[in-house]
Amino acid sequence: MAAQGAQTAGADPVLPRAPRRDAEGGAREAVEVRRSTRRRRTVTAFRDGGTLVVCIPAGFSSAQERLWVDRMVTRLQAQDQRRRPSDEALARRAAELSARYLAGRARPSSVRWVANQTTRWGSTTTADGSIRLSDRLQGMPSWVVDYVLVHELAHLLEHGHGEAFWELVDAYPRTERARGYLEGFATARDLPTDVDDGADPASAIG
Repeated sequence: MAAQGAQTAGADPVLPRAPRRDAEGGAREAVEVRRSTRRRRTVTAFRDGGTLVVCIPAGFSSAQERLWVDRMVTRLQAQDQRRRPSDEALARRAAELSARYLAGRARPSSVRWVANQTTRWGSTTTADGSIRLSDRLQGMPSWVVDYVLVHELAHLLEHGHGEAFWELVDAYPRTERARGYLEGFATARDLPTDVDDGADPASAIG
């Protein structure tokens, strides 16, 4: 267990832990434990970049910490497996969304995850019809990823962010909810939300 640092009222100090090991002894992603005096019984976990963060009440014992860290990390990793489709699965999902919401008119040449998009959730190159989604979306709810896909698919039909573009995107019923989710995520982590020349500040999508 990591040593506990000084705490202030309501603070969430970060308690770094050694990287977890898989069954073969290989290194896995690091885990951080954040204790909070504002928590009484609730425990939450989320991914922050390449680190799994587990938030627990400050009053938890060492045994309770170990129990809940292992439980929440296992649960989060299981969710991540379901929420991390391959490039092939991503392309199939894009085709399904195009057929459902865009009458099948948006036909990308490729759809794939990329690791080098740190200020946008997604981008489209209309010249060759390729779509790229930031791997920061991996682990987020599927309906959020679907929204980003619809957004990028719409760019194959409308290049800008004008009224015609948003009419296409708004065919997806969870557009506003997904935009709110991404905006909240970015705000909580102090990520840039005003990229893309201010055209889509809530979602930072190309």
